Amino acid sequence: MSNEMKMTRRSILAGAAFAGAMAPLVVASVASATEEVGEAKVAQTDIASLERVKLELVKPPFVHPHAQKAEGAPKIYEVTLTIQEKKIIVDDEGTEVHAMTFDGSVPGPMIVVHQNDYVELTLVNPETNELQHNIDFHSATGALGGGALTVVNPGEKAVIRFKATKAGVFVYHCAPPGMVPWHVTSGMNGAIMVLPRDGLKDHKGNDLVYDRVYYVGEQDFYVPRDAAGTYKKYESAGDAYGDVLEVMKTLTPSHIVFNGAVGALTGENALKAKVGEKVLILHSQANRDTRPHLIGGHGDYVWATGKFANVPDLDQETWFIPGGAAGAAFYTFHQPGIYAYVNHNLIEAFEKGAAAHFKVEGEWNDDLMTAIISPNNH
Repeated sequence: MSNEMKMTRRSILAGAAFAGAMAPLVVASVASATEEVGEAKVAQTDIASLERVKLELVKPPFVHPHAQKAEGAPKIYEVTLTIQEKKIIVDDEGTEVHAMTFDGSVPGPMIVVHQNDYVELTLVNPETNELQHNIDFHSATGALGGGALTVVNPGEKAVIRFKATKAGVFVYHCAPPGMVPWHVTSGMNGAIMVLPRDGLKDHKGNDLVYDRVYYVGEQDFYVPRDAAGTYKKYESAGDAYGDVLEVMKTLTPSHIVFNGAVGALTGENALKAKVGEKVLILHSQANRDTRPHLIGGHGDYVWATGKFANVPDLDQETWFIPGGAAGAAFYTFHQPGIYAYVNHNLIEAFEKGAAAHFKVEGEWNDDLMTAIISPNNH
Protein backbone atom coordinates (compact mmCIF):
# COMPACT_ATOMS: atom_id res chain seq x y z
CA MET A 1 0.00 0.00 0.00
CA SER A 2 1.39 3.44 -0.94
CA ASN A 3 2.17 6.06 1.69
CA GLU A 4 -0.54 8.26 0.17
CA MET A 5 -3.21 5.59 0.59
CA LYS A 6 -2.03 4.85 4.14
CA MET A 7 -2.43 8.52 4.98
CA THR A 8 -5.86 8.46 3.33
CA ARG A 9 -6.96 5.53 5.50
CA ARG A 10 -5.76 7.34 8.63
CA SER A 11 -7.82 10.37 7.56
CA ILE A 12 -10.86 8.15 7.08
CA LEU A 13 -10.55 6.74 10.60
CA ALA A 14 -10.03 10.20 12.07
CA GLY A 15 -13.08 11.50 10.22
CA ALA A 16 -15.25 8.65 11.42
CA ALA A 17 -14.16 9.26 15.01
CA PHE A 18 -14.92 12.98 14.65
CA ALA A 19 -18.35 12.30 13.21
CA GLY A 20 -19.09 9.90 16.02
CA ALA A 21 -18.13 12.50 18.58
CA MET A 22 -20.26 15.19 16.95
CA ALA A 23 -23.39 13.15 16.31
CA PRO A 24 -24.77 12.93 19.89
CA LEU A 25 -24.42 16.69 20.31
CA VAL A 26 -26.29 17.49 17.11
CA VAL A 27 -28.96 14.84 17.58
CA ALA A 28 -29.60 16.10 21.10
CA SER A 29 -30.04 19.62 19.75
CA VAL A 30 -32.51 18.50 17.07
CA ALA A 31 -34.50 16.41 19.53
CA SER A 32 -35.00 19.20 22.08
CA ALA A 33 -38.27 21.10 22.15
CA THR A 34 -36.58 24.44 22.81
CA GLU A 35 -33.08 25.78 22.47
CA GLU A 36 -31.36 28.14 24.93
CA VAL A 37 -29.94 31.24 23.26
CA GLY A 38 -28.44 33.44 25.96
CA GLU A 39 -31.32 34.09 28.33
CA ALA A 40 -33.98 33.60 25.66
CA LYS A 41 -35.65 30.43 24.49
CA VAL A 42 -36.27 29.81 20.78
CA ALA A 43 -39.18 27.50 20.03
CA GLN A 44 -38.42 24.59 17.73
CA THR A 45 -40.65 23.61 14.81
CA ASP A 46 -43.09 20.75 15.31
CA ILE A 47 -41.47 18.60 12.66
CA ALA A 48 -44.14 15.91 12.81
CA SER A 49 -46.79 18.38 11.72
CA LEU A 50 -45.06 19.40 8.49
CA GLU A 51 -46.05 18.14 5.06
CA ARG A 52 -43.49 15.85 3.42
CA VAL A 53 -42.61 16.07 -0.28
CA LYS A 54 -40.30 13.67 -2.08
CA LEU A 55 -38.16 15.40 -4.69
CA GLU A 56 -37.36 13.56 -7.92
CA LEU A 57 -34.04 15.05 -8.97
CA VAL A 58 -32.89 15.33 -12.59
CA LYS A 59 -29.47 15.52 -14.18
CA PRO A 60 -27.95 18.94 -14.92
CA PRO A 61 -28.21 21.20 -16.82
CA PHE A 62 -31.89 20.62 -16.10
CA VAL A 63 -33.67 21.34 -12.83
CA HIS A 64 -36.55 19.39 -11.31
CA PRO A 65 -40.06 20.97 -11.44
CA HIS A 66 -40.68 23.43 -8.62
CA ALA A 67 -42.89 26.36 -7.61
CA GLN A 68 -41.19 29.74 -7.87
CA LYS A 69 -43.20 30.96 -4.87
CA ALA A 70 -43.75 28.82 -1.81
CA GLU A 71 -47.18 27.25 -1.55
CA GLY A 72 -48.42 27.16 2.03
CA ALA A 73 -46.38 26.51 5.15
CA PRO A 74 -42.78 25.22 5.22
CA LYS A 75 -42.38 21.61 4.18
CA ILE A 76 -39.90 18.78 4.60
CA TYR A 77 -38.37 17.92 1.24
CA GLU A 78 -37.03 14.37 1.09
CA VAL A 79 -33.95 14.03 -1.10
CA THR A 80 -31.82 10.97 -1.85
CA LEU A 81 -28.34 11.25 -3.31
CA THR A 82 -26.55 8.06 -4.29
CA ILE A 83 -22.78 8.23 -4.59
CA GLN A 84 -21.35 6.80 -7.79
CA GLU A 85 -17.67 6.29 -8.40
CA LYS A 86 -17.31 5.98 -12.14
CA LYS A 87 -14.91 6.51 -15.00
CA ILE A 88 -15.87 9.38 -17.30
CA ILE A 89 -14.44 10.80 -20.54
CA VAL A 90 -13.79 14.55 -20.32
CA ASP A 91 -12.75 15.50 -23.86
CA ASP A 92 -12.76 14.36 -27.49
CA GLU A 93 -9.32 12.78 -27.02
CA GLY A 94 -10.73 10.16 -24.68
CA THR A 95 -9.07 11.51 -21.54
CA GLU A 96 -10.26 9.54 -18.53
CA VAL A 97 -11.11 10.70 -15.03
CA HIS A 98 -12.08 8.40 -12.18
CA ALA A 99 -14.92 10.64 -11.11
CA MET A 100 -16.66 10.73 -7.75
CA THR A 101 -20.24 11.87 -8.20
CA PHE A 102 -23.59 12.48 -6.57
CA ASP A 103 -26.19 10.55 -8.60
CA GLY A 104 -23.74 9.88 -11.41
CA SER A 105 -23.40 13.37 -12.89
CA VAL A 106 -20.81 16.16 -12.73
CA PRO A 107 -22.07 18.35 -11.15
CA GLY A 108 -24.58 16.60 -8.93
CA PRO A 109 -28.28 17.48 -9.29
CA MET A 110 -29.64 20.91 -8.46
CA ILE A 111 -31.98 20.80 -5.44
CA VAL A 112 -34.67 23.50 -5.12
CA VAL A 113 -36.58 24.35 -1.93
CA HIS A 114 -37.81 27.57 -0.31
CA GLN A 115 -36.47 29.53 2.62
CA ASN A 116 -37.40 27.94 5.96
CA ASP A 117 -38.23 24.62 4.35
CA TYR A 118 -36.41 21.55 5.65
CA VAL A 119 -34.22 19.24 3.59
CA GLU A 120 -34.13 15.63 4.74
CA LEU A 121 -31.20 14.14 2.91
CA THR A 122 -30.43 10.44 2.56
CA LEU A 123 -26.86 9.89 1.42
CA VAL A 124 -26.21 6.38 0.08
CA ASN A 125 -22.74 4.93 -0.47
CA PRO A 126 -23.26 1.59 -2.29
CA GLU A 127 -21.10 -1.33 -1.26
CA THR A 128 -19.72 -1.47 -4.82
CA ASN A 129 -17.81 1.79 -4.17
CA GLU A 130 -14.23 1.83 -2.85
CA LEU A 131 -14.06 5.06 -0.88
CA GLN A 132 -15.59 6.83 2.07
CA HIS A 133 -17.63 9.97 1.38
CA ASN A 134 -19.85 12.58 3.04
CA ILE A 135 -21.64 15.82 2.09
CA ASP A 136 -21.21 19.44 3.18
CA PHE A 137 -24.11 21.79 2.35
CA HIS A 138 -23.05 25.45 2.30
CA SER A 139 -26.74 26.22 2.87
CA ALA A 140 -26.84 24.33 6.19
CA THR A 141 -25.94 25.43 9.73
CA GLY A 142 -23.73 23.36 12.03
CA ALA A 143 -21.74 20.10 11.97
CA LEU A 144 -19.52 21.18 9.07
CA GLY A 145 -22.58 21.72 6.90
CA GLY A 146 -23.65 18.16 7.64
CA GLY A 147 -20.24 16.74 6.79
CA ALA A 148 -19.65 15.55 10.35
CA LEU A 149 -22.90 13.59 10.38
CA THR A 150 -22.79 11.99 6.94
CA VAL A 151 -19.48 10.10 6.82
CA VAL A 152 -20.43 6.88 5.04
CA ASN A 153 -18.25 3.92 4.11
CA PRO A 154 -19.17 1.63 1.21
CA GLY A 155 -22.39 -0.19 2.06
CA GLU A 156 -23.63 2.51 4.44
CA LYS A 157 -26.12 5.36 4.34
CA ALA A 158 -26.76 8.43 6.49
CA VAL A 159 -29.84 10.61 6.94
CA ILE A 160 -29.79 14.22 8.14
CA ARG A 161 -32.29 17.04 8.22
CA PHE A 162 -31.46 20.74 8.06
CA LYS A 163 -33.44 23.94 7.84
CA ALA A 164 -32.80 26.13 4.80
CA THR A 165 -32.61 29.44 6.64
CA LYS A 166 -30.81 31.51 3.97
CA ALA A 167 -32.19 32.30 0.51
CA GLY A 168 -29.83 31.85 -2.39
CA VAL A 169 -27.86 29.39 -4.47
CA PHE A 170 -25.30 27.37 -2.50
CA VAL A 171 -22.67 24.77 -3.27
CA TYR A 172 -22.70 21.31 -1.77
CA HIS A 173 -19.72 18.97 -1.98
CA CYS A 174 -18.00 15.95 -0.54
CA ALA A 175 -15.59 16.80 2.27
CA PRO A 176 -14.06 13.66 3.84
CA PRO A 177 -11.29 14.45 6.36
CA GLY A 178 -7.90 14.75 4.70
CA MET A 179 -9.24 14.27 1.18
CA VAL A 180 -11.50 17.26 0.52
CA PRO A 181 -9.73 18.71 -2.57
CA TRP A 182 -9.34 15.29 -4.20
CA HIS A 183 -13.04 14.50 -3.95
CA VAL A 184 -14.19 17.99 -4.99
CA THR A 185 -11.89 18.13 -8.01
CA SER A 186 -12.96 14.61 -8.96
CA GLY A 187 -16.46 15.94 -9.61
CA MET A 188 -18.16 15.45 -6.26
CA ASN A 189 -20.06 18.72 -5.96
CA GLY A 190 -23.40 20.28 -6.87
CA ALA A 191 -25.72 23.06 -5.76
CA ILE A 192 -28.98 23.80 -3.98
CA MET A 193 -31.24 26.79 -4.68
CA VAL A 194 -33.21 28.12 -1.73
CA LEU A 195 -35.80 30.48 -3.20
CA PRO A 196 -37.39 33.27 -1.15
CA ARG A 197 -40.87 32.20 -0.10
CA ASP A 198 -42.37 35.01 -2.19
CA GLY A 199 -40.09 34.36 -5.17
CA LEU A 200 -37.31 36.32 -6.80
CA LYS A 201 -37.45 40.13 -6.85
CA ASP A 202 -35.78 42.84 -8.87
CA HIS A 203 -34.06 45.92 -7.40
CA LYS A 204 -37.45 47.60 -6.92
CA GLY A 205 -39.15 44.63 -5.29
CA ASN A 206 -41.08 43.53 -8.38
CA ASP A 207 -41.53 39.85 -9.16
CA LEU A 208 -38.99 38.16 -11.42
CA VAL A 209 -40.53 35.04 -12.96
CA TYR A 210 -38.40 32.80 -15.17
CA ASP A 211 -39.59 30.65 -18.06
CA ARG A 212 -36.61 28.32 -18.01
CA VAL A 213 -33.83 27.52 -15.57
CA TYR A 214 -30.52 25.84 -16.31
CA TYR A 215 -27.73 24.69 -14.02
CA VAL A 216 -24.11 25.02 -15.17
CA GLY A 217 -21.55 23.38 -12.90
CA GLU A 218 -17.99 24.42 -13.65
CA GLN A 219 -15.41 21.73 -12.88
CA ASP A 220 -11.63 21.73 -12.78
CA PHE A 221 -9.91 18.37 -13.39
CA TYR A 222 -6.25 17.51 -12.78
CA VAL A 223 -5.26 14.66 -15.06
CA PRO A 224 -1.60 13.50 -14.89
CA ARG A 225 0.53 13.16 -18.02
CA ASP A 226 3.28 10.67 -18.78
CA ALA A 227 6.80 11.57 -19.91
CA ALA A 228 5.58 11.94 -23.50
CA GLY A 229 2.85 14.39 -22.47
CA THR A 230 -0.01 11.93 -22.93
CA TYR A 231 -2.78 11.84 -20.36
CA LYS A 232 -2.36 8.78 -18.16
CA LYS A 233 -5.00 6.13 -17.46
CA TYR A 234 -5.44 4.16 -14.26
CA GLU A 235 -7.30 1.08 -13.11
CA SER A 236 -8.96 2.87 -10.19
CA ALA A 237 -9.24 6.19 -8.36
CA GLY A 238 -6.94 4.83 -5.65
CA ASP A 239 -4.26 3.98 -8.22
CA ALA A 240 -4.45 7.51 -9.62
CA TYR A 241 -4.47 9.27 -6.24
CA GLY A 242 -0.73 9.93 -5.81
CA ASP A 243 -0.20 11.28 -9.33
CA VAL A 244 -3.39 13.33 -9.26
CA LEU A 245 -2.38 14.89 -5.95
CA GLU A 246 0.91 16.03 -7.45
CA VAL A 247 -0.90 17.71 -10.35
CA MET A 248 -3.38 19.31 -7.94
CA LYS A 249 -0.49 20.83 -5.98
CA THR A 250 0.56 22.79 -9.07
CA LEU A 251 -2.85 24.58 -9.00
CA THR A 252 -2.92 24.12 -12.78
CA PRO A 253 -5.96 22.22 -14.06
CA SER A 254 -5.65 20.05 -17.13
CA HIS A 255 -9.33 20.74 -17.93
CA ILE A 256 -11.85 23.38 -16.86
CA VAL A 257 -15.23 22.32 -18.16
CA PHE A 258 -18.95 22.88 -17.81
CA ASN A 259 -21.05 19.91 -16.71
CA GLY A 260 -18.34 17.32 -16.68
CA ALA A 261 -16.74 17.41 -20.13
CA VAL A 262 -15.59 19.58 -22.99
CA GLY A 263 -18.63 20.13 -25.22
CA ALA A 264 -21.16 18.90 -22.65
CA LEU A 265 -23.28 22.02 -23.29
CA THR A 266 -22.43 22.86 -26.92
CA GLY A 267 -23.55 21.63 -30.33
CA GLU A 268 -26.38 19.12 -29.97
CA ASN A 269 -26.21 19.64 -26.21
CA ALA A 270 -26.73 23.41 -26.43
CA LEU A 271 -29.16 24.97 -23.96
CA LYS A 272 -32.40 25.96 -25.69
CA ALA A 273 -34.53 29.09 -25.40
CA LYS A 274 -36.80 31.34 -27.47
CA VAL A 275 -36.81 35.07 -28.11
CA GLY A 276 -38.73 36.74 -25.30
CA GLU A 277 -38.13 33.98 -22.77
CA LYS A 278 -36.72 34.81 -19.36
CA VAL A 279 -33.97 32.38 -18.39
CA LEU A 280 -32.39 31.89 -14.98
CA ILE A 281 -28.80 30.62 -15.22
CA LEU A 282 -27.42 29.00 -12.07
CA HIS A 283 -23.64 28.59 -12.04
CA SER A 284 -21.48 26.94 -9.39
CA GLN A 285 -17.73 26.48 -8.95
CA ALA A 286 -16.82 24.49 -5.86
CA ASN A 287 -13.06 25.10 -6.04
CA ARG A 288 -11.89 27.96 -8.29
CA ASP A 289 -12.97 31.51 -9.08
CA THR A 290 -14.86 32.02 -12.33
CA ARG A 291 -16.18 34.88 -14.49
CA PRO A 292 -19.36 33.96 -16.39
CA HIS A 293 -20.16 35.96 -19.52
CA LEU A 294 -22.95 35.58 -22.09
CA ILE A 295 -21.54 36.59 -25.49
CA GLY A 296 -24.23 38.60 -27.29
CA GLY A 297 -26.32 39.01 -24.14
CA HIS A 298 -26.14 40.29 -20.60
CA GLY A 299 -27.05 39.57 -17.04
CA ASP A 300 -30.20 41.67 -16.68
CA TYR A 301 -30.27 40.82 -12.98
CA VAL A 302 -27.31 39.13 -11.34
CA TRP A 303 -26.70 37.75 -7.88
CA ALA A 304 -22.98 37.10 -8.38
CA THR A 305 -22.60 35.26 -5.09
CA GLY A 306 -26.10 33.86 -5.39
CA LYS A 307 -27.73 35.30 -2.28
CA PHE A 308 -31.27 36.51 -2.92
CA ALA A 309 -31.57 38.74 0.16
CA ASN A 310 -29.22 41.09 -1.68
CA VAL A 311 -30.43 43.49 -4.37
CA PRO A 312 -29.39 42.11 -7.77
CA ASP A 313 -26.81 43.89 -9.88
CA LEU A 314 -28.22 45.23 -13.16
CA ASP A 315 -27.12 44.87 -16.80
CA GLN A 316 -23.88 43.02 -16.15
CA GLU A 317 -21.49 42.03 -18.92
CA THR A 318 -19.41 39.67 -16.78
CA TRP A 319 -19.86 38.68 -13.16
CA PHE A 320 -17.47 37.16 -10.65
CA ILE A 321 -18.26 33.99 -8.70
CA PRO A 322 -15.65 33.13 -6.08
CA GLY A 323 -14.54 29.54 -5.68
CA GLY A 324 -16.80 27.65 -3.31
CA ALA A 325 -19.88 29.64 -4.29
CA ALA A 326 -22.77 29.63 -6.73
CA GLY A 327 -24.29 32.56 -8.61
CA ALA A 328 -27.50 33.32 -10.47
CA ALA A 329 -28.18 35.45 -13.54
CA PHE A 330 -31.58 36.33 -15.04
CA TYR A 331 -31.75 37.29 -18.72
CA THR A 332 -34.45 37.87 -21.33
CA PHE A 333 -33.29 36.79 -24.80
CA HIS A 334 -34.02 39.37 -27.52
CA GLN A 335 -32.37 37.90 -30.62
CA PRO A 336 -32.27 34.43 -32.18
CA GLY A 337 -29.05 32.56 -32.84
CA ILE A 338 -26.18 30.98 -30.94
CA TYR A 339 -24.98 32.66 -27.77
CA ALA A 340 -21.74 31.45 -26.22
CA TYR A 341 -21.78 31.31 -22.43
CA VAL A 342 -18.19 31.19 -21.17
CA ASN A 343 -15.83 31.66 -18.31
CA HIS A 344 -14.33 34.97 -19.48
CA ASN A 345 -10.87 33.93 -18.59
CA LEU A 346 -10.78 33.20 -22.30
CA ILE A 347 -7.84 30.82 -22.02
CA GLU A 348 -9.96 28.67 -19.72
CA ALA A 349 -12.93 28.95 -22.07
CA PHE A 350 -11.24 28.25 -25.40
CA GLU A 351 -8.22 26.18 -24.41
CA LYS A 352 -9.47 24.33 -21.32
CA GLY A 353 -13.15 23.82 -22.17
CA ALA A 354 -15.19 26.18 -19.96
CA ALA A 355 -17.85 27.04 -22.53
CA ALA A 356 -21.51 26.40 -23.31
CA HIS A 357 -23.97 27.47 -26.01
CA PHE A 358 -27.51 28.79 -25.90
CA LYS A 359 -29.48 28.09 -29.08
CA VAL A 360 -32.28 30.66 -29.27
CA GLU A 361 -35.19 30.53 -31.73
CA GLY A 362 -37.26 33.49 -32.91
CA GLU A 363 -37.42 36.50 -35.23
CA TRP A 364 -34.43 38.79 -35.75
CA ASN A 365 -34.79 42.41 -34.62
CA ASP A 366 -32.93 44.78 -36.97
CA ASP A 367 -33.39 47.63 -34.52
CA LEU A 368 -31.11 45.89 -32.05
CA MET A 369 -28.50 44.91 -34.65
CA THR A 370 -28.15 44.96 -38.41
CA ALA A 371 -25.32 44.62 -40.92
CA ILE A 372 -24.72 47.87 -42.85
CA ILE A 373 -21.74 46.66 -44.84
CA SER A 374 -20.57 43.07 -44.85
CA PRO A 375 -18.62 40.83 -47.25
CA ASN A 376 -21.94 39.48 -48.51
CA ASN A 377 -23.75 42.76 -49.32
CA HIS A 378 -21.32 45.45 -50.38
